[in-house]
Amino acid sequence: MKEPKMLLFDYGQTLVAEEKFDGVRGTRAVMEYAVENKYGRTAEEIQAAADEMNRELGRFDPARRHLFQVEIPNHMFSGYLYESQGIKLSISGAEFDRVFWNAASPGKPTAGIEAFLRFLKERGIRTGVISNITYSGEAVSERIHRLLPENEFEFIIATSEFLYRKPNRRIFELALEKAELSPEEVWYTGDQYDCDIVGAGGAGLTPLWYIGAIDLPYEERDDVLTVKCWEEAQKLLETV
Repeated sequence: MKEPKMLLFDYGQTLVAEEKFDGVRGTRAVMEYAVENKYGRTAEEIQAAADEMNRELGRFDPARRHLFQVEIPNHMFSGYLYESQGIKLSISGAEFDRVFWNAASPGKPTAGIEAFLRFLKERGIRTGVISNITYSGEAVSERIHRLLPENEFEFIIATSEFLYRKPNRRIFELALEKAELSPEEVWYTGDQYDCDIVGAGGAGLTPLWYIGAIDLPYEERDDVLTVKCWEEAQKLLETV
């Protein structure tokens, strides 16, 4: 096993630990920008409609989300949701993403990630991000740069901008093209086994399973590199 030339990161529960999602709280924040609410819908009613749409689409089921490999950008989802409920907003799609996301699920850097990113920089290991996420690339980049201001990510790939979701190999191939590297020169680290670990391995990258901030049940495995904290990841890289 060789030291990578580049280490790519997942976003949620890897770079940033997010609070438990509260869609009603996010919707309440968005409704501050409503200029028309034709039917007097409440935040609870709007979120119930969103939940129904998501069930129909088969999204976000932890046991099946790795099967959903095409991304639905949030501006499309929320655009239909609000207009179908007779609601007009005064904010753009990108602004909607920031307002809703910051209220529904604030985040903070995972423990030790800043020091690990500094270690990678000192080691000369390049970094980037691939995130399965519905929010706009602009919103994702803004949040990452705000929470991790010293990062030197060469690119931040939000699947909302590029159609494909992990574990589809095409999204990893896009990152390799951006990096101008071959799969064996790149490691990928994330928290979600099927999307991040199986996906990266299937694309030829070396997967590193980060379980330090996992918020769902999981079973530890002996067949994949696994770290419970970023200090362990640093020690691993110091030995390859």
